[in-house]
Amino acid sequence: MEYNMIFAGFGGQGVLLAGQLVAEAGMNNGKNVTWMPSYGPEMRGGFANCSVVVSDDVIGTPIIAKPDVLIAMNQPSLDLFGPRVVPGGTIIYNSSLCKEAPTRDDVTILPLPCNEIALGLEQPKAVNMPILGAVMEITDFFNVDDIKKVMVEKFGEKRPHLIDVNLQAIELGRQEIKK
Repeated sequence: MEYNMIFAGFGGQGVLLAGQLVAEAGMNNGKNVTWMPSYGPEMRGGFANCSVVVSDDVIGTPIIAKPDVLIAMNQPSLDLFGPRVVPGGTIIYNSSLCKEAPTRDDVTILPLPCNEIALGLEQPKAVNMPILGAVMEITDFFNVDDIKKVMVEKFGEKRPHLIDVNLQAIELGRQEIKK
């Protein structure tokens, strides 16, 4: 088993954190993982992405030229990375901000209204959490308990109040992908 994933969006959308949570959940489950962030000098609004590889085997490189899974939180990310997804791969995109859906017929395309889900929970900063639910639904190396454990480790003492709302956003993302 090996998943090569790219999480991409604007700075401030939480794509680096989402990728990091997925990598840590995989690591906690005994998988080999890499997480490689890339971002511009801007604090918010600039381009941000990360490459995540989760594998049963040794990982040769953290650089992903052709991802199996793309998580695109905005149109520029979808336009840049969408053509690189391997045939048979999956594109999950934030349909709240991506107004032009991918037209490829050789990949699975899953729209996910991340902003609407986060706003429905009155937690706009949770826009990245539905993505975790979507990734959880299409992969098999972590579950909600794994993510909760990682969140408790990351947010526990400083922001424990965020854990429950983030778990709700994750579950709503899972349910949306199941549709």
